[in-house]
Amino acid sequence: MISPDDAQTFAREWVKAWNDHDLEAILAHYADDVVFHSPRIRIVTGRDVDALNGKAALRDYWGKALDLARDLYFEVDQVFASSDALTILYTNHRQQQVTETFVLRADGRVVRSVAAYA
Repeated sequence: MISPDDAQTFAREWVKAWNDHDLEAILAHYADDVVFHSPRIRIVTGRDVDALNGKAALRDYWGKALDLARDLYFEVDQVFASSDALTILYTNHRQQQVTETFVLRADGRVVRSVAAYA
């Protein structure tokens, strides 16, 4: 069970890494075998894919995304805790509301993440 306090701590650290544009700090939250789903993958990569597999693929994708969005900034609106997952509702630099749900392993690393945009 993920406590509300643990979910808040994860969200705070995750958003700080993004707002600092610190790719290695972002990736530190993820397991090597992570699966990430987002409609933005198509936009950033130009490929006909909705999911990426593995931390190496995330490094390539987010490295490019950070280069393209130098003004990237997230502001946390709400954090929700679940049994083995948490969801962060945030507003991004484009003033879009985004939810991202993270399924965690026992060690706290993300094994599956799904981003959804308003």
